[in-house]
Amino acid sequence: MASFPPTQSSGPNPTSPSQTLKIGTRSSALAMIQTNTIHSLLTAQHPTLAFSIHPTSTNPGDTDKQTALYAFNAKALWTSELELHLLEGKLDLIVHCLKDMPTQLEKGCALGAVLGRQERRDCVVMSQRRGKEGVRRLGELREGEVVGTSSVRRGAQLRRLYPHLVIKDVRGNVPTRLRKLDDEGGEFACLILAAAGIQRLGLAERISSILGREKEEGEWYAAVGQGALGIEIREGDEKTKALAEGLMVGREGKRGMWEALAERSCLRTLEGGCSVPIGVDTQWETDPTQGSPGDRKIGEDSTDESRDAREHTTNDTTQIAQSPESSGEDVLTMHAIVVSLDGQRAVSASHRQSITSGEDAEDCGFRMAQALVEMGAGDILKEITLNRQIISEQGGA
Repeated sequence: MASFPPTQSSGPNPTSPSQTLKIGTRSSALAMIQTNTIHSLLTAQHPTLAFSIHPTSTNPGDTDKQTALYAFNAKALWTSELELHLLEGKLDLIVHCLKDMPTQLEKGCALGAVLGRQERRDCVVMSQRRGKEGVRRLGELREGEVVGTSSVRRGAQLRRLYPHLVIKDVRGNVPTRLRKLDDEGGEFACLILAAAGIQRLGLAERISSILGREKEEGEWYAAVGQGALGIEIREGDEKTKALAEGLMVGREGKRGMWEALAERSCLRTLEGGCSVPIGVDTQWETDPTQGSPGDRKIGEDSTDESRDAREHTTNDTTQIAQSPESSGEDVLTMHAIVVSLDGQRAVSASHRQSITSGEDAEDCGFRMAQALVEMGAGDILKEITLNRQIISEQGGA
């Protein structure tokens, strides 16, 4: 299970001891585990306060288990009902998987804190049948075997990197998906899931292999905010804001928020959501004169597999903003990719920038998006927006 920062005193209690603060969440097992963790942290920091958890399962993504995610064409599948309760005062804060939060929040809502990001990568979960046969990686699957995912981003990368595989949509919470995977006579050879969710559910033994940006991990990009928890609050609610910010401890707490702001700024600038194939990978450096590990050069393709079948454009941009004089300055390297739905075209770029504030982080994400657009990412995203039907015609996510 991913670890969270240690609790520490945050000074005087920002709310009255007689008030019960209501925490909203989705009702899935994973959401409840994550929310209980936040509840425990808040209770430890503020033992004189009362906190209660209020789950809901009426968000569009929860109530409709049949429609593929790409078909919703919505950016708040998992958050809309919860945000309504927050704005109405029925909730004081919401615990989300950050990757499920739209980058443009409802008016009156704000991102109060980001924490808990330890594992941000995707993973392969093989069926019990294929696992017993020793198969652990996507490249080991036979032509025509079926991979389950409800993510457009994952589907596009699968088509690009593993064109010999068949992709089919799979919906439901993680335990439901695993049951479908392991059904005797089932069609799925494996699933692609967020590793953090599997770990938090106590199912780490089901992870067959990790998918990351490093070459040995498959040169694979995760979703914006993946692996982190986001705490959403009402704008202007300074007391709850102080509670949320108190959970972000020390330098790592600041870095977690800045990472999130940079990634979400990039996605927002590109006008993307959970239904577009945009992936990111961010890394922190302490010495801005050294290149980030794994930086690719202009024109270098990301894989040898099916290289001739794809048109691929890669660009490296470097921007080192004015840094503080201290030796421990925070330099963020962002890597991002936009992939066409059929996997035939991809634009990727890298951007490095010193970060000393949330504004710096937002600017870093904006510049990252600019670099992608200059290399042609805008054309790919425009095609997706104008003709979303192509996704359905290709068999889903």
